[in-house]
Amino acid sequence: MNGKVIIFDFDGTLCDTRQNIIIAFRATMQRLGLDIRDEATCAATIGLTLHDGFKAMYPAMSDAEAAHCVDTYREIFAERRRELIPALFPHVRDVLTTLHNDGYTLTIASSRLTDSIRLFIREHAIDHLFSYVVGSDSVTHHKPHPEPVLMTLEALGVVAADAVVVGDMPLDVAMGRGAGVRTIAVTYGNASREELEMSGADAIIDSFDKLLYHI
Repeated sequence: MNGKVIIFDFDGTLCDTRQNIIIAFRATMQRLGLDIRDEATCAATIGLTLHDGFKAMYPAMSDAEAAHCVDTYREIFAERRRELIPALFPHVRDVLTTLHNDGYTLTIASSRLTDSIRLFIREHAIDHLFSYVVGSDSVTHHKPHPEPVLMTLEALGVVAADAVVVGDMPLDVAMGRGAGVRTIAVTYGNASREELEMSGADAIIDSFDKLLYHI
């Protein structure tokens, strides 16, 4: 196993899922008769688990109600799966292939369910590029907790100094920093450059192809 490990976030970093997530969120709200939250409010929860996202948008909601929202969201996503397959961001396929061919070990740490991640990377025919995938159902503590990164390092037998986290949200940066791993933030996802600068990311890039200059 190559010692150079890159741990990618999925939503907003590799795949442009913003509109897909917002569509599914708002369809869930409509089906359950909830007050419809605007696009910005929905997008602000990206990076959280679905459960935590619904609780953030509806602070008075009970855990049981949030769990029902999550089940409904997933039902809607399954019903509209073909419509809601997200596109890869520009340069992602080529850059991932280059990194893989250069001997980097590529992994994913996401708040999305593992099966959902695997479905999307398989449909984009990039699944063979990834050696390890950590979804929200794989960990006890979710982002911004460092557990997904620590689990990846342990599974691959590498130390923090030989890894880097790449993500689009302050949650991703906090996760990496908590594990003692260098972090690279992308500005084309779901957080502003100002938010990413405040997060303390080690590098900030505006396009995925710029990653090659920072690893």
